[in-house]
Amino acid sequence: MSQGHKWLTLSMLTMALGVAVAAAPAPVVAQQPKEVEVALIVPLSGPWARQGQLERMGADMAIDDINKSGGIKSLGGAKMKLIVLDTGDSAEKAKNAAQRLVAQNPDVVGGIGAWLSSFTLAVTEVTERAELPWVTLSYSDVITGRGFRYVFQTSATGDRQSELALPTIMELAEKSTGKKPTTTGVIQDNTAAPVSFMKPMRAGGFEKAGLKVLVDEIYTPPLSDATPLVSKVRTSRPDFVWVISTSIPDDSLLVQKFAEMGIGANKLPIVGNGAHFGAPELLKVTGADALEGTLITVANWSHDGQRQLIDEFKKRSGEPWLTQDSLSAYGHVWILKEAVEKAGLADRRKVAEAIRAMDTSEGAAKYLPGTTSSSTTRAAGSTRRW
Repeated sequence: MSQGHKWLTLSMLTMALGVAVAAAPAPVVAQQPKEVEVALIVPLSGPWARQGQLERMGADMAIDDINKSGGIKSLGGAKMKLIVLDTGDSAEKAKNAAQRLVAQNPDVVGGIGAWLSSFTLAVTEVTERAELPWVTLSYSDVITGRGFRYVFQTSATGDRQSELALPTIMELAEKSTGKKPTTTGVIQDNTAAPVSFMKPMRAGGFEKAGLKVLVDEIYTPPLSDATPLVSKVRTSRPDFVWVISTSIPDDSLLVQKFAEMGIGANKLPIVGNGAHFGAPELLKVTGADALEGTLITVANWSHDGQRQLIDEFKKRSGEPWLTQDSLSAYGHVWILKEAVEKAGLADRRKVAEAIRAMDTSEGAAKYLPGTTSSSTTRAAGSTRRW
């Protein structure tokens, strides 16, 4: 990983969650039941495909590990089966994928994914009506702000990440330069997660921090040309700039254009949000020099306590490191597995009840942030302890 990435995980920003359950022992049934179906809906084509592919890698690995370790013990060792659907490149296609899932797979007990918050919002409109529990790492505060009972969000919401990120960035800047920044700039896309992330800043956060916003640009992805956006930053010259995008192609265009115009992150600090900034491709395409000085906030990231899992993932996938996307998907499948164990039957409503009742710091919690401190998450439309 580039030395230019200065990672700010949720534990560093004091925002975290822990999700897990402890399986209650249950009698083994005499007859081997059929497979337990769980779903993964993620972008596997279009600008966000790489993130979906990384989620799939983590989910596939979890399915294999669960099945190799004896499957669902309370169901006599039933194996888990992953049903995978592609959101494509639009919320409408994501919604259609969810509708196909519900119509064609009546026995599915739960699902994970959608990745892009805008896709997750569309997918969960469908899964909620079907009373299908859905676990997601997507950031938008709207996902669990609609009062839905079957949606479980394991990431701190974008607005909460923002509220904790801003003072942390200001403190780091003052320690590094000896003075607080007084100006900033924003470049963001208009999908749901960036909107959620920037909302508290625009609603008074910048003013409270003593920051004057010199440039504030919102674009619709995918980005075809970063020149007009970056030119405005170069002209206004803020003390630092927020680049709140969602796809690796956009990240690459923006970062390379900053470097080309002589205001790369080594000269003008860039603050990003989301694990896509930590994908191996970005380092490969842009180079370490272009990324030097970039600070990134993420909801989840691998750490030394997960060394065995990291090594297994790298060997299995050929990836150079374990990102939030794969790690969270791995943990999400285990959440569904343990919920089925606790429910004692492959029933989506019972599985949802089991997830709502989870409150532990063991099991699947080790794959998600918050295992070293008290933590909360948003589940079924409210903040609750897991």
